[in-house]
Amino acid sequence: MRKLIYGFSVSLDGYINDRDGSIDWTNPDEELHQFHNDRYREIEVSLHGRRLYELMAEYWPHVPADAPRIEREFSRLWTEKPKVVFSRTLTEVHWNSTLISENAVEEVRRLKAGGDGVMEIGGASLAASLIPHGLIDEYQLFVLPVVLGGGTPLFPSLDKRIQLRLVETRHFDTAVMLRYLAD
Repeated sequence: MRKLIYGFSVSLDGYINDRDGSIDWTNPDEELHQFHNDRYREIEVSLHGRRLYELMAEYWPHVPADAPRIEREFSRLWTEKPKVVFSRTLTEVHWNSTLISENAVEEVRRLKAGGDGVMEIGGASLAASLIPHGLIDEYQLFVLPVVLGGGTPLFPSLDKRIQLRLVETRHFDTAVMLRYLAD
């Protein structure tokens, strides 16, 4: 069965973007960016919610030729990586993406059962729909030293607690990674 990882940059107070939807505070240092590039190579399939897909599609396929090497590398990785985009409003997707407009929970169960690699989920709303069903196997939080005071929370409100086990910490110049496994 495929493992599903939910990894995101998050403010110290638990938000993935600010009140205006901006993520301009998430600028990774070179070591962290390389970590993300290396991790992304290991991902078999990337699951995106609509908002994250649109945000990524706005920049990564169009990285300028004079951009830093690390950004050009991620641009290539992102555009080539198989992606599943969950949206009820989009009518088409590009860059090696498949569009799913119905029942994200059942589709993710099917995808998890369809192999033994690693998938990642991007998008707080999409993750929020899967977390109550126990479909997330690992959480990778990249905690940045900023307090936003509002925005989109990393986690949804839940009816019951989810017990996690801390298995790794790692310090970068711009963030601390906390990696947890779901019990």
